[in-house]
Amino acid sequence: MRNAFDESSVRTPPQYWRMLARSREARFTMNSDVLTGALLRALAASKPGGACLELGTGCGLGTCWLLDGMDAASRLTSVDSDPTVQQIAREELGTDRRLTLVLEDGGTFLDRCTHRFDVIYADAWPGKYSHLERALDLLRPGGVYVIDDMLPQPNWPADHPPRVAALLETLEALQGFAVTTLGWSTGLVICTKR
Repeated sequence: MRNAFDESSVRTPPQYWRMLARSREARFTMNSDVLTGALLRALAASKPGGACLELGTGCGLGTCWLLDGMDAASRLTSVDSDPTVQQIAREELGTDRRLTLVLEDGGTFLDRCTHRFDVIYADAWPGKYSHLERALDLLRPGGVYVIDDMLPQPNWPADHPPRVAALLETLEALQGFAVTTLGWSTGLVICTKR
């Protein structure tokens, strides 16, 4: 059994279904699922006045879940290098004053970033398969780093499983972090900085 409860029972953010339909129209296939989104919402809610970073805006589905959990004093920076897909997030969520959308390569953003974050959701190559150490350095003590898609996915290229295995090994060996690997949703890893 992959999930212990019915995803349809999860309350979704107001924009979620419209944004999902738009992402499908755009043929974007790398959306965060409902269970990952629900976890993101809970993590954002656990950091009142927090600073959140999303690496890989995509069409903004993960973004809408993070915003749904954040309080009025929290801030979210979401970074993507693809203007076409990020435009959906900009049109759907761009009026939210808590959100800053950055159109830039995630690795470049991480290299120049001087801010610290309470939650980092790394849903792109940078911050996950490259620039991992830099992303982890940007976490405040008590901050949470989250990744998904660690269980086999239909859109994985043939050479991807060894990368995932190496990343999991690296994360499980981290010093100064409490690391939890979950065989839930698409396969999540949560790393909390001590």
